[in-house]
Amino acid sequence: MDETLLNDNKKITPKTIEAVKRATAAGVHFVPNTGRSFTSIQDNLIELGLSQKPDQYVISYNGAAIVENKENQVLQVNALPHEIVDQLFQIGMNENACIHVYTVDQLYIWNMNKNEENYLDGRVTGWHLMRENNIKFLQDTPITKIIFNIEEEAKRLSMQDYVNEHVEFALNISFSSDRYIEFNDPTADKGQGTMALAKKLGIKPSEVIAIGDNSNDLPMIKDAGLGVSVANGRDFVQAAANYVTQADNNHDPIAEVIDKFIFNEE
Repeated sequence: MDETLLNDNKKITPKTIEAVKRATAAGVHFVPNTGRSFTSIQDNLIELGLSQKPDQYVISYNGAAIVENKENQVLQVNALPHEIVDQLFQIGMNENACIHVYTVDQLYIWNMNKNEENYLDGRVTGWHLMRENNIKFLQDTPITKIIFNIEEEAKRLSMQDYVNEHVEFALNISFSSDRYIEFNDPTADKGQGTMALAKKLGIKPSEVIAIGDNSNDLPMIKDAGLGVSVANGRDFVQAAANYVTQADNNHDPIAEVIDKFIFNEE
């Protein structure tokens, strides 16, 4: 979604909407594969003509949930152990980070700041501000992902090292939007989510196209038959991709991929 499907104004352009609708009319499954909640992209699904459609899907929380668009039916959830989320929450709190805790259908935010609020505006709505300094109130609720908003890359990398050293659990750690460090269960990443859905649909990995821009996109880019980085993707994402678009996220890279690889149009 962000920095790939959406432009810097947080919009899907008419050209991309037209291309997606053309592809889905031809029988393509167009699956937003996002670190965000499926609830946060419902307006985008309406624009793309995918809202409430049977046999069309969203993969959310970096692969921790697979959802069919018709009635937002949750088909699969790969949640984190609560004791690990609690440990991560304490680490983030000690760093005074802005922390996002995702359940299957809700987002809770601790230590919201104005910069983060401005970034989320137009992308995410309906979050709950946390007043408690713990997550005990969620002890009976599956948690799909926890992330820290840390603005400086060096500090995000340092946090990764710290967590790897102090948390005795094989976390899936990734980065997104050049502002987040994200923690998922090891069974949840965008590649595993993509392949699980492809298997359900009877689609071979070689028939899958995955498009992204940052480290949380790497698993699906590597697992897909055609892994694509948008032109604004991080250098290491471009290096891992089979194809790098000429267009960045402000100039319809999704339409470029659809035209070139689905309809064989240059």
